[in-house]
Amino acid sequence: MGEYDVPAVALVVACAAVLGLTVALLRTRRRWQAAVGERGWLLERERESAAEAAVAAERDRIARELHDIVSHTVSLMVVQASAAREVLGTMPDEAATALRAVEEAGRGAMTDLRHLLGLLAPAQDGTDTDPAPGEGAPGTPLSPQPGLDRLGPLVDRISFAGLPVEVRISGEPRPLPQGIDVTAYRIIQEALTNALRHGDGGKAEVTVRYAEHALRVEVLNTGASVLTGTAPPPRPQRHAGTGRGLLGLRERVALHGGDLDARRRLGGGYRVRARIPLDRP
Repeated sequence: MGEYDVPAVALVVACAAVLGLTVALLRTRRRWQAAVGERGWLLERERESAAEAAVAAERDRIARELHDIVSHTVSLMVVQASAAREVLGTMPDEAATALRAVEEAGRGAMTDLRHLLGLLAPAQDGTDTDPAPGEGAPGTPLSPQPGLDRLGPLVDRISFAGLPVEVRISGEPRPLPQGIDVTAYRIIQEALTNALRHGDGGKAEVTVRYAEHALRVEVLNTGASVLTGTAPPPRPQRHAGTGRGLLGLRERVALHGGDLDARRRLGGGYRVRARIPLDRP
């Protein structure tokens, strides 16, 4: 091998090594780009899935709120309107009182619906205000969602509609997180509305217990019982509900780590019982 052969061979080897490294680098770069592209696609799919789940959860929440507002209020209005129709010719004063109750229930429902719509579509300036009646301009700020502080008016409406309600509060009442406060109110509202709509007489008992680590809510409807022979004769079958009310209540309670049980009582009537933890992080 001549003196010029060694550098030539070294140069060829070096060129081959550079070429090999370049090919390897290009392959590695293509694999990296493919991995980045696949990861980006996966992240995009995850974002889309998360967005779809958030939309579904919000849709369910809105459906629960609409059901709670509309079902409760319409049930009261139907009962009061029926009572007004029955006594319209014989007791006009009582009929007028029942019609005023229908009007007040309708106004309350409109207020709650405006509140819900205000949360869905706030004003352009970012404020959520409730328009004054008959006016397009903003009026007073929207009231917060109902909580146990509005239990009294709820009981009064149900009692006036024809279902006596007894309320018991045990433990030391204290401020509750807003979500739990609203959930407790909705449990009582739904249970009393169902008792008013489907009950066969009797009364309702509401118990709210502030325990150390949990809030307990129980609603009993003490209707007539076939066991004691006091059950009324069979009545025409009423329109069966869709079950959305109780399903929505279970979802509400589950969001706070609690549990809800609703069942018919052996002695007549219905029982709704819920436990909501207060020390959940």
